[in-house]
Amino acid sequence: MIRTRDQLNFSIRALLRQRFRTLMQLIAMSIGVLAVVLLTGLGEGARQYVLGEFSVLGKDILIMLPGRKETSGGMPPMTGEGTRDITLQDAQSLLRLPEVERIAPLVVGNAEISRGARSRETLVLGTNSTFFDIRHIQLAHGQILPELPLDQPSPVCVIGTTLKQELFAAEPALGQWVGIDTYRCRVIGILADTGTGLGMNMSEALMMPIASSMQLFNTEGVFRVMIDVRSAMGMGVLSRQIEDIMRERHDGQLDVTLITPDSLLKAFDNILSVLTFAIAGIGAISLFVAGVLIMNMTLITVSQRTAEIGLLKALGASSREVRQLFVTEAVMLSLVGALLGTLLAEILLWLARIQYPEIPFAAPLWATAAATAIAVGCGFLFSWIPASRAAHMAPVTALQNQNGK
Repeated sequence: MIRTRDQLNFSIRALLRQRFRTLMQLIAMSIGVLAVVLLTGLGEGARQYVLGEFSVLGKDILIMLPGRKETSGGMPPMTGEGTRDITLQDAQSLLRLPEVERIAPLVVGNAEISRGARSRETLVLGTNSTFFDIRHIQLAHGQILPELPLDQPSPVCVIGTTLKQELFAAEPALGQWVGIDTYRCRVIGILADTGTGLGMNMSEALMMPIASSMQLFNTEGVFRVMIDVRSAMGMGVLSRQIEDIMRERHDGQLDVTLITPDSLLKAFDNILSVLTFAIAGIGAISLFVAGVLIMNMTLITVSQRTAEIGLLKALGASSREVRQLFVTEAVMLSLVGALLGTLLAEILLWLARIQYPEIPFAAPLWATAAATAIAVGCGFLFSWIPASRAAHMAPVTALQNQNGK
């Protein structure tokens, strides 16, 4: 009867005697676990980032987009293209509904911003003062856009911290004039550094009254309308009322789509969760490849250690104990390889978080546990056949085969 401690010591010594073979198996298994944990961490980080971007809007916001997408499933339209533009008058008409507290129409474009000899192309966002409250945008200095009628332009703007640094460097920006193509506006506020939100890097953006942006980009339609409602409880009824108004204003045609942050969150969550599991599955394939390598290596080991097997059985070791020796070696290799792969994956995810601090790259616990379990399971299953082959060797035959060599 072989004691458990002796069995472990025996397996460790056997692995150390075959350093190169042990190293190759460790590398194969660690790469497999590294692929699963790293890919899952990257996918989960992207999922959390996207969900965080939309969750800041809250549950009491409706977003109206030009173009119609039936709510039978799938993603809402994201291009902003529709059969008919949403005008400022369309947006203003929504305020007659008692459940609509305020609206924030948006016009988005790129333009060259200049001050003196300095210039750069950046995002220009046309909106109103309500947008700051809806998006919880904070200022570092100055004031937000003035409360104006939607159709009234004004030569004022609010800029992000990065844009301020690039145009003004250490000079004060408040009260100074900047050029936007052929348009000029005065800086009245500087945004606090909030990073990227809803795909827009606000630190590099310039915000101006929506009527001014429509003149700048020569457009009559808005990109989006964000609708702040008084209560999220009656969102369904309110959506139908808004659709009725838009159908009435668009000659009986319903060519807008209303979405809520919750619907976006669910859609993105479903898509990104599937992608995360898919890339984890791709990474898991490498674990089975590593398992096949362990099986081949174990078969070679069995053929090279026939004398050792014969001697063990001649000394009274049972077939089960011989099988356990080889399975234990494979499982130990798999477990150590899994730990090394997990450690390397966590280091790479840590480096990714340093490079992209706004994205929470982190492998979920289930991915690490599943990768380790699959690695150990592959080591166990793929070593079972060659271990059983060793276990069924007759001691005399094993010794004779070795002596015959």
